[in-house]
Amino acid sequence: MSNINRQKIVDSVPQKGFFGHPKGLFTLFFTEFWERFSYYGMRAILVFYMYYEVSKGGLGMDQTLALSIMSIYGSLVYMSGIIGGWLADRVFGTSKAVFYGGILIMLGHIALAIPGSIAFFFVSMVLIVIGTGLLKPNVSSVVGEMYSETDNRRDAGFSIFYMGINLGGFLAPLIVGSKTIMDTSFHLGFGIAAVGMFLGLLVFVFTKKNNLGLAGTIVANPLSPAEKKKIFTYFGLAIVIIAIICFITIPKGILTFPVFITIVSILGLLIPTIYFIRMYISPKTTAVERSRVIAYIPLFIASVMFWAIQEQGSTILANYADTRTQLNFAGMTISPAWFQSLNPLFIIILAPVFAMLWVRLGKYEPSIPQKFSLGLLFSGLSFLIILLPAYLGGSNSLVNPLWLVLSYFVCVLGELCLSPVGLSATTKLAPQAFAAQTMSLWFLSNAAAQAVNAQIVKFYTPETEMMYFGVIGGASIVLSIILFMLAPKIQGFMKGIR
Repeated sequence: MSNINRQKIVDSVPQKGFFGHPKGLFTLFFTEFWERFSYYGMRAILVFYMYYEVSKGGLGMDQTLALSIMSIYGSLVYMSGIIGGWLADRVFGTSKAVFYGGILIMLGHIALAIPGSIAFFFVSMVLIVIGTGLLKPNVSSVVGEMYSETDNRRDAGFSIFYMGINLGGFLAPLIVGSKTIMDTSFHLGFGIAAVGMFLGLLVFVFTKKNNLGLAGTIVANPLSPAEKKKIFTYFGLAIVIIAIICFITIPKGILTFPVFITIVSILGLLIPTIYFIRMYISPKTTAVERSRVIAYIPLFIASVMFWAIQEQGSTILANYADTRTQLNFAGMTISPAWFQSLNPLFIIILAPVFAMLWVRLGKYEPSIPQKFSLGLLFSGLSFLIILLPAYLGGSNSLVNPLWLVLSYFVCVLGELCLSPVGLSATTKLAPQAFAAQTMSLWFLSNAAAQAVNAQIVKFYTPETEMMYFGVIGGASIVLSIILFMLAPKIQGFMKGIR
């Protein structure tokens, strides 16, 4: 997109109206708030819905299979962002991508809200994966379009926007995952998630004209008519081939749940590997940029390790909250889904503290690799903390919920050392010709992590609980130490980036 177009977009957006920020920030804040409310509300109860018995309103799946599917679901959501970003850049623009994505997400939640067979569950998976891939990366892009490149309000604007994400993520499990709703009907909870996305669409549709101006409407790199015909032909052929393969292999028992999970797990690791090779060997990548790509690889691996632990909050720790935790505590009954509100709650409270801490440290502020090593240290400790109750009281007794709260808290300390730093480092280390794709690569570290999780959650049982948490937590701490020792070497490859 040319600088002329960028300035034209900025000029079209009312620049005052939401806490001193562009008026469009109101639209995007509440669109993303409701989208995250719907997604995290659905996610808070989905794993329980999969493995609870049919008599309790669930699908009656095998518990291990349900945990693997939940991980694959998360992996596919992050992978789909690549397609969503490409469609926005080449076909219909970010604004339409947000709108179409919101509709698909809402339809996906509606499919889950309809009591029926497992078929509705998989229809909803497809709709929500594609819808989130369209909406999630592109709504953030529209936020950036409202500010000029020299506008010093930009970082603060993104901070306000991300507060909307965390507020939605905090409230959703408390409401959708409440004991009353879970005991009444999972489908009621999914229906509330659908209403949440509907409200987000209403906010977007009825305020975008006055608030967003041209933001999100200009296609950055549109396909020519010939390219469109070629691309859509390939897309059509791919869909037909996939449909034929599924039609043949599913009835014959070749394409089963475990096989599908394995295929996605392989893709979760293969796609980022291809990205790295492509960036490194490209003639568009300079020698300095090639060095920075090398420096980015250990950070990416560390990110995969971190998210592999953090994302188990909606799988293993959700199951732990349901089956191993004392839910009658301090005179109240706790819903197992409520624990998933802890992560966004702690982020809301602690993010300003960490931002102030890095500034206060000044020249003593840890380097990027050192911050990543701290992130791995805390994530590893969060898993070692959760194995202590079994060590102290045995694997058959119910655990005080404060252990789980402490585990989430320590993991958030790691997230604040790694996640925002990773976003910043990605923009600094990305080769100029691959700037947008490198940001997609950063999000693929989460996809890769959940692809790995889909395989390792199979090893979790009440009998292997201590070994499971101990091995994964210990591996994270060992990787943290290695990364810390290699930090000066990695810093050298960054060629001046700190």
